[in-house]
Amino acid sequence: MGTIIVNAVGEQCPIPVVKATRALRAMTEPGILEVHVDNEIAVQNLSRMAAGHKLAAKSEKLGEKEFVVSMEVTDPAGEAPLEEPPLVCAPDQRGNLVVAVDSAVMGRGSDELGTVLMKGFLYAVSQLPELPGTMLFYNGGARLTCQGSESLEDLKSLEAQGVEILTCGTCLNHYGLAEALAVGSVTNMYAIVEKLAGAAKVIKP
Repeated sequence: MGTIIVNAVGEQCPIPVVKATRALRAMTEPGILEVHVDNEIAVQNLSRMAAGHKLAAKSEKLGEKEFVVSMEVTDPAGEAPLEEPPLVCAPDQRGNLVVAVDSAVMGRGSDELGTVLMKGFLYAVSQLPELPGTMLFYNGGARLTCQGSESLEDLKSLEAQGVEILTCGTCLNHYGLAEALAVGSVTNMYAIVEKLAGAAKVIKP
C-alpha cells in the first residue's frame, strides 16, 4: 500500500480540498492519501471531505503551522467528483464548548467498561459537527493525553483541527507523567477555572 503526498501548504480554501479530491480520483490502487497544510480550517475541511467519501482519516499537528491529514483509501473510486461544495470552505467548526475530563474511565462500576466508554466518548467528541473550543484533562483524566493512551489518535486529530487540549500540570506531576505528555500543552488550575467560567457550555463525561 503506497502513499500519495499532496502538498497544499500555503494554499487557501478551497485549494487543499480540490487538490486532495483530484489526487483521490487519480488513485487506481489502495493506498494512503496524505495531505500537508498549514492551517486548522484546511484540516477541518479535509476531514469533512474524507467523511464524505467514507474514508478512514486521521489528522495531526506537527508544528505551529504544519498539519497532515492522512486518508486510508481501500477502494479507489476513480470517478470521485473534483469538488463537493458542501465540504469546501466550511466555517470554523469550533464553538464555545468546553469538555472537562477528570478521569481515565467513564462512569462507575467496571473500570474495564469505563475505559471502553471513555474511548468511545472521546471519539464521539471528535465527530461532533461543532467541535469544542477547549478540552481540559485533570486528575485521572491526565492519563488520556499521555503516551500509551488509546485515545491519542482522536485527541491529536482534534488538536489538528484547532481544539485546545490542556492538561493539568499538577496532575501530571502527581502521577509521574510530566515527561509523557503526548498531545496538547500543560496548564494550571487558574487557567482551568477561567476556561470553565468563560464557556457557553461545559460537558463532563
